[in-house]
Parts: sequence; structure tokens; C-alpha cells
Amino acid sequence: QVQLVESGGGLVQTGGSLRLSCAASGRTFSSYAMGWFRQAPEKEREFVAAISWNGDSTNYADSVKGRFTISRDNAKNTVYLQMNSLKPEDTAVYYCAATTLHTTVVVQRLYSYWGQGTQVTVSS
Repeated sequence: QVQLVESGGGLVQTGGSLRLSCAASGRTFSSYAMGWFRQAPEKEREFVAAISWNGDSTNYADSVKGRFTISRDNAKNTVYLQMNSLKPEDTAVYYCAATTLHTTVVVQRLYSYWGQGTQVTVSS
């Protein structure tokens, strides 16, 4: 079991960068694959990125591929989402999530634990 807390959101101009962090508690964190999701106004929550338990594999939504990078530091119980070249359409509440599966997954129902979310706003 893990608890997740996101941070690092804020307001940034188009083309700018932000790095989100997800701090996790629990001894089993290192065995969980992790993901980032986001929910924009008037849209369903969507997959952004995922990383395997040991960081050896990653997966990205087409909309962020090449701009966002997911990483993890199991020694610090933290997952990161580096967001570069931000666009207004990236504006959303960003959530981190943990699954007991070990590899990257994009199906939201497979994630058991969710953070409260952090707001990212990209101005045009």
C-alpha cells in the first residue's frame, strides 16, 4: 500500500517547463509501476505517461511524446514528470498513480492508488 502526494504544479507560459514530483510512502513502492494522468476542463481523465517498477521501460501518450519525460528514484520514493515545451492544451490537473503491476500500463482501472492532483496551467 502506498500514499501519493503530487507537487510542482503552477502557472507557466507556452513553451515553458515544469517538473512535477510525486512523493510516495510505503516500503513496497519500488515494486509498483507508476503512471501520470491528467484531467483537463470538460474532458475525461487521460493517460500521460507510465514507468515500470525499476524504470527500465516507459510509455507516453502521443500528445506528450518527445516533450515529457517520466522518471523515478526509488531510493527517494519519488516519481517525476518533466514537462517541456508546454502548450495550453497541457492545462489540467495532473495525478500520479501506482499499480501493483510491475510494467507500464495505460488502463486506469489497473491503478490502485492515486494522489490528490496538482494543477498545471499553461498560458497562451
